[in-house]
Amino acid sequence: MTDEHLAQAGFETRAIHAGWEPDPSTGSVIPPIFATSTYKQDGVGGLRGGYEYSRSGNPTRTALEQTLAALEQGERAFAFASGLAAEDTLLHATCVPGDHVVIPDDAYGGTFRLVDKVATRWGLEYDAAPVSDVDAVRAAIRPGRTRLVWVETPTNPLLNVGDIEALAAVAHEAGALLVVDNTFASSYLQQPLTLGADVVVHSTTKYAGGHSDVVGGALVVGGASTGSGELAEALAFHHNAIGAVAGPFDAWLSLRGLKTLGLRMDRHCDNAELVVGFLAGHPDVSHVYYPGLADHPGHEVASRQMSRFGGMVSFRVTGGEQQALAVCERTRVFTLGESLGGVESLIEHPGKMTHASVAGTPLEVPGDLVRLSVGIETGDDLLADLDRALASRP
Repeated sequence: MTDEHLAQAGFETRAIHAGWEPDPSTGSVIPPIFATSTYKQDGVGGLRGGYEYSRSGNPTRTALEQTLAALEQGERAFAFASGLAAEDTLLHATCVPGDHVVIPDDAYGGTFRLVDKVATRWGLEYDAAPVSDVDAVRAAIRPGRTRLVWVETPTNPLLNVGDIEALAAVAHEAGALLVVDNTFASSYLQQPLTLGADVVVHSTTKYAGGHSDVVGGALVVGGASTGSGELAEALAFHHNAIGAVAGPFDAWLSLRGLKTLGLRMDRHCDNAELVVGFLAGHPDVSHVYYPGLADHPGHEVASRQMSRFGGMVSFRVTGGEQQALAVCERTRVFTLGESLGGVESLIEHPGKMTHASVAGTPLEVPGDLVRLSVGIETGDDLLADLDRALASRP
């Protein structure tokens, strides 16, 4: 398909056809895994397709990056060895010692650890603010010093929702960039660049890959952002200079996953809605966090900027931390494990697992909180599994 046709095509069509034309020599409709570290040059500097060394560029990775850019309606994408590698590269490409960033007050534990324990050692400063409170984010900005306003929406694990358009306006007024971690929503349900964000971050390990068999990350720039060309060039330089790039096999697995992202996300959402309905009426559940609930404080914003509400659900139990731990240990269809976004359902205790790094800080999550990544299994089996796990207190 031509670029013009792809620009007008629907999401699923772009997911399948963007990034790769059938190979002219063989007709292969799927990009090969270019398992090579270097490339023959036709004379000194005579590069074929611009490829010289696979840290700088690899055709399999290029196909993934072009697909990611098309799905986010961005101008350019960069694929990394992990989501945190993408985040670290973004920080180095946009900030210098003495600069300041604003992060969510319930950020993913890995992001908090990177900023608080690593980036501060080379002079970066930060403040945390609730993404759902535009005025609080504005108040956290230090005019002239804040380089990035970093938001997750929905957040991990409390599923708070930030108004991307409003936050973009606040960031841009202060001369800062708006960064949106779109991992929970996925490109299928939410496209922050079209709402004014400057950079989208993904852990492609999650919904993009979708099968719990690859670790990766991505940055996408463009869309409504100003100066996106300069930003893209800065990211390209640091992508190569730091070198935490996606390998060709990992890129191929992520690209394969993206082709079914739309189908999978619809089933994730269907099952999540079933699970939320069950949990909301259960006597041992004190609170359910899900943007699709009418009483969720971010429901109106989520309804406006997301096509559906996703496959992530968190809830609190009436029996405290010990019951939360017991529920995590009793499930059989939900697998006890970290990560999210795979075809299989996962359950975890954020306080002792993914968010252990924020224990003892203002970002600490409740001990009675359980997080679910709702997979694509038969919905009734998921409900029966949760029913058994909640049936008796420890």
